[in-house]
Amino acid sequence: LKTVLPVRITNVSPRTRDAALFDCLLSRYHYLGYKGIVGQNIKYLVRSSSDRPLACLLFGSAAWKTAPRDLFIGWDSRTRRQRINYITNNMRFLILPWVKVPHLASHILSRISRQLSADWMEKYGHPIYLLETFVDRSRFRGVCYRAANWILTGQTKGRTRNDRDYTIKVPIKDVYVYPLSKNFREALCYGP
Repeated sequence: LKTVLPVRITNVSPRTRDAALFDCLLSRYHYLGYKGIVGQNIKYLVRSSSDRPLACLLFGSAAWKTAPRDLFIGWDSRTRRQRINYITNNMRFLILPWVKVPHLASHILSRISRQLSADWMEKYGHPIYLLETFVDRSRFRGVCYRAANWILTGQTKGRTRNDRDYTIKVPIKDVYVYPLSKNFREALCYGP
């Protein structure tokens, strides 16, 4: 890790060289690919001290509903509808395939968790109180999230948001969250 420190985390602005690089790297190297995103989001490009790209992270709209997260927060459906925009989902996290640096992923997660709410406030005019992510259990073990102190709240049911008829099967995912403040439950249930 010392060989790449200090890492530089750039909030990627639209229509810049960094945006083109970010889109290309995610499209080419992330197993889910990347075709752009609608709604509120923040893209981060992580570079080494020598300016080499190391990683890409994308945060976007939170999952509309997931029982483990909602139970962890203490949400009912009405409160969730009113307060969902105070959560963001780590939709993509890519360490570039040629980067083999132990502990880099958890270091990046902990650094981003310290700046994301302020970046979101600057871009969208409101803070973020909780981060969430979904880890595909058939591919990953979630080690970097656990090492960065994210909390495993449970697993998904193997469905998608578009599965109103209970017919689409997708891999079960672990649901991790990371509170950004000590009073996150109060902020998410009653307001700041």
